[in-house]
Amino acid sequence: MSISAKDLEHIKEQWSSPIGKLSIWNISKFEEIGFRVSKLPISIRILLESVVRNYDDKVVKAEDVESLLKWDPKAQYPKEIPFIPARLILQDFTGVPLVADLAAMRDAVAKLGKDPRLVNPLIPVDLVIDHSIQVDYFGVADALRLNMKLEFERNRERYVFLKWAQSAFNNFKVVPPGRGIIHQVNIEYLAKVVFVNQNNASAYPDTVLGTDSHTTMVSGIGVLGWGVGGIEAEAVMLGQPHYITVPQVVGVRLVGEPREGVTATDIVLNITEFLRKRNVVGKIVEYYGPGIKALPAWDRATVSNMAPEYGATTGLFPVDELTLSYLRLTGRDEAHVKLVEEYLRHVGLFYTEDYEPMFSESYQFDLSEVEPAIAGPRNPDEKIPLKAAKATVSKLIDEYANSRGGKKSTLVNLNDENVKLSDGAVVIAAITSCTNTSNPTVLIGAGLIAKKAVERGLRTKPWVKTSLAPGSRVVTDYLTTAGLMPYLEALGFHVTGYGCTVCIGNTGPLPEPIAKAIRENDIYTVAVLSGNRNYEGRIHPLVKAAYLASPMLVVAYALAGRVDIDFDNEPLGYDPNGRPVYLRDVWPSVSEINSIIRNTIVPEMFRRKYEDVYKGDEFWEGLKAPSGVLYQWDPSSTYIRKPPFFDNVAPEPAPLRDIKGARILLLLGDKITTDHISPAGSIPLDSPAAKYLMERGVKPEEFNTYGSRRGNHEVMVRGGFSNIKLRNLMVNRDGGYTVHWPDGKVMTVYDAAVQYQSEGIPLVVFAGKQYGSGSSRDWAAKATLLLGVKAVIAESFERIHRSNLVDMGVLPIQLPEGVSWKNLGLTGNEIVDIIGIEGGLEPRKKLTIRITKPDGSVKEVEAIARLDNEVEVEYYRHGGILPYMLRKLAGYIK
Repeated sequence: MSISAKDLEHIKEQWSSPIGKLSIWNISKFEEIGFRVSKLPISIRILLESVVRNYDDKVVKAEDVESLLKWDPKAQYPKEIPFIPARLILQDFTGVPLVADLAAMRDAVAKLGKDPRLVNPLIPVDLVIDHSIQVDYFGVADALRLNMKLEFERNRERYVFLKWAQSAFNNFKVVPPGRGIIHQVNIEYLAKVVFVNQNNASAYPDTVLGTDSHTTMVSGIGVLGWGVGGIEAEAVMLGQPHYITVPQVVGVRLVGEPREGVTATDIVLNITEFLRKRNVVGKIVEYYGPGIKALPAWDRATVSNMAPEYGATTGLFPVDELTLSYLRLTGRDEAHVKLVEEYLRHVGLFYTEDYEPMFSESYQFDLSEVEPAIAGPRNPDEKIPLKAAKATVSKLIDEYANSRGGKKSTLVNLNDENVKLSDGAVVIAAITSCTNTSNPTVLIGAGLIAKKAVERGLRTKPWVKTSLAPGSRVVTDYLTTAGLMPYLEALGFHVTGYGCTVCIGNTGPLPEPIAKAIRENDIYTVAVLSGNRNYEGRIHPLVKAAYLASPMLVVAYALAGRVDIDFDNEPLGYDPNGRPVYLRDVWPSVSEINSIIRNTIVPEMFRRKYEDVYKGDEFWEGLKAPSGVLYQWDPSSTYIRKPPFFDNVAPEPAPLRDIKGARILLLLGDKITTDHISPAGSIPLDSPAAKYLMERGVKPEEFNTYGSRRGNHEVMVRGGFSNIKLRNLMVNRDGGYTVHWPDGKVMTVYDAAVQYQSEGIPLVVFAGKQYGSGSSRDWAAKATLLLGVKAVIAESFERIHRSNLVDMGVLPIQLPEGVSWKNLGLTGNEIVDIIGIEGGLEPRKKLTIRITKPDGSVKEVEAIARLDNEVEVEYYRHGGILPYMLRKLAGYIK
């Protein structure tokens, strides 16, 4: 059965909502023409509504609608559909380069003689500044203010730029620093669940894409959302769809309910391990079944937050009565909550107990079988049952100790007291913002453990760096109202920031006596955090392991001061009378926690905190930002530079030309990730980026990170392909090095690229299988372009990075099955021609790669230009999506 334009018009109706007449696209009406929409997973129905609503027979076609209406749960769809979300959300690290591109596009539109005010986001965009706070100060009453003062000193240029953008662009809002983490601001305030578009008086499901992988958290309250890279976000912001393959959907039927003593963190660590073993990578997970009644919305959000850790695109909990209760509790307007319920029931998107759709795969997960756990030492899916934790971590400590000749300890002088620092010491205990601080059960639980511990005379060990970084300011409100905040502070858990801290490595320095002792004695120290990522080296360079745990266990480990403890049989410490105090003595019951929640958390708390969410503190309000339609770029800035992507863009694209006389910049192996390509982390002192900064008067201690300087292409291009784990097989050393030919000199990738560009020589990169795997990183594609690379020739590509290369005007070319650069005998000292481009391109056109070796011999191989659809061909013809959008906004493309 085929779909006609008339069928799609039949789906649209005028609906009498609680707030008046609204246009809606009622996908349940497809049942009337023979399509069993009621058997589709709710996530597929939400995608179906989007393509129906955006159907125009140009970008969104009838075949896109049909591919979802006829969704086959077992099929592995190669087909991509255009998805246009209701809104976009950005964090500051990834958001700054997007805004810089918008500002530069305005300059370019003005240069073409058009009105620069044409350049605006075409869907609502919120940017939450939350990734730049660092835990420098802790354990003191004014830690928050001191950390924020430092944050503004380090990031003033970036913040001035964002403050200008806040006033310059329509459809663009900035949540200033200190207002909460992106994900919690999203679920507590920004998320509508049902989006009402005032411009055309319509309603549709709230969907969101974000430039943070944990955007998935919002799927816990029924808002379909996931993380994308910066280039994809930029395209969506400017009105282009986000292309996704038609997804498989895995159903996870929840049964039972958690036992006493089991936390939401325990549930998510168990689910993460469970789903990692079942390969849900690239799939949507939907939770359903009788067990979801046992999980309030904050528990569901905790589970959905971890979707990247279990590998799924997102983890959706459909909207039910508990979702509506959460909307009311968090201060949403009652009329809107009624609209949410009535709309979702009307169009068949409200969860009911008889929900049993077709799934690609189905699994059952019994909540009653969940046991307390931690996860580590380096991956979030490495679940360790708490009862086995001592044996497991002790084995790791012993293995390390044996490798260096035995266990070690040393005396450290802290505040005029000598303390013993030994292998297994917990030196970081962080209740950090992302996964768990949306969840009052574990935070109030942590507060109650602190209260009981303090009342028994216990204190955290002096070598532990403690921190509390709530994702929401409401957390501090309810902990204070419940009388628990003074007890957390007595144990050193003062608020250190309202933003992303320890999870992304913004842990700050350890106290110097501790750091010195670890460095000089090679002590095996660990971090315990209530976050979602603990990858090796991510949390702090001086800890050998990092364990994910509930906020309640974070407090417990801080009290014990060591990770190799058996909580059942060993005390946390001793009271003033010398009596042992065990974890069971201070662990609160579920009824204690729920009683405080019922008596403490009220909607007014959320309304009060979010009524001024776009207004900053005295540091933000004191920033003097420029005004005007065009940004006044500061040529001396080392944080914000005008990006070059619109330089010399003419009204019409230049004719396509074959790539002739190219040199090879890199010869790479299999599974080169975007982390290998994109600049990230600290800026090494001997790097081209460091040289650039020092030439401009920046001291090494002021380098900050590549992430903080994403708005400066000069820094970022110098960091492209410079990861210390990268191996370019043209040279016999790791890191960002290559050979410049024909002189054979070994130099950095950046220096070689600059020399080739000065010689007018185009560049290509050869790679193996799965090129560009890992997270979508915009600078992996942007740096490739700015280094002068015209084509990447690989055995296979990861889907998103391949798309990003096209978006930046770099041609991805796939070698035929069984052919690699290795069996072509490449050494790097060859000249490469790519023939067949200027004859006209179509999707997946075969091109000829001609390789001329130093001895003059020639090899040719046919390969496929991985421009997979007409839209990508058009982007490439224009030199990438940015020049394409510039010409479109300027009126040169109709």
